[in-house]
Amino acid sequence: MSTKPKLYLLDVEGTTSPVSLVSEQLFPYARKHFEVFLREHGDEAEVKADLALLALENGAETAAEYPKIESAGHLNEALAYLLWLMDRDRKSTALKSLQGRIWKSGYLAGELVGTVFDDVPGALERWSREAKVAIYSSGSVEAQQLIFRYSSAGDLTRFISAYFDTRTGAKTSAESYRTIAAAMGVATGEILFVSDMLRELDPAREAGCMTRLSVRDGNSSIVDEHGHVGIRSFGEIP
Repeated sequence: MSTKPKLYLLDVEGTTSPVSLVSEQLFPYARKHFEVFLREHGDEAEVKADLALLALENGAETAAEYPKIESAGHLNEALAYLLWLMDRDRKSTALKSLQGRIWKSGYLAGELVGTVFDDVPGALERWSREAKVAIYSSGSVEAQQLIFRYSSAGDLTRFISAYFDTRTGAKTSAESYRTIAAAMGVATGEILFVSDMLRELDPAREAGCMTRLSVRDGNSSIVDEHGHVGIRSFGEIP
């Protein structure tokens, strides 16, 4: 890198944490507890706001066939659509927020642990001494905070300055990285973005960010790295 980053911007799944954390732990946990959670918390203001947003997203749905929500307060309709979204790994803001609420109860109960790779804690501590560290994931901000607060290496949130999710914009849009730069008070050229997804790294580079491709064990193999430097550990980043 010709420029020392002022902001280390990190993806989660496949970058700081194994892909299996989401696919084998978090998603199944949310699916198992969704119905009971909605029955017990559906009248709470924050959950009602999520369900109202879900109904708006449902009204704008473009798929040929999908479970329709006729009323934002109809929990059975909401549940059917939520599970439909999960089956398709859709990046729904309402879904991600509700999942985060369910995961919070799981972390507090000791039923979930935010697995991170062994090299992550040392790197976060090292980078945070001279720069800022931020997380950018399709999971909600609350879900991100839970992973690092209840991580397998202990509470790592003291090293992280900010969290960004789909409310900032799509990770596939160059404009999202410009928005993050403005929010963090840095130029895009001073950001190093690390992700396992080319469709995220390409627009970050288009916005002017430095990039690294995470090629952790368990990630999908990539033949053409689109010119992004691949790393197997954060130890490879100064």
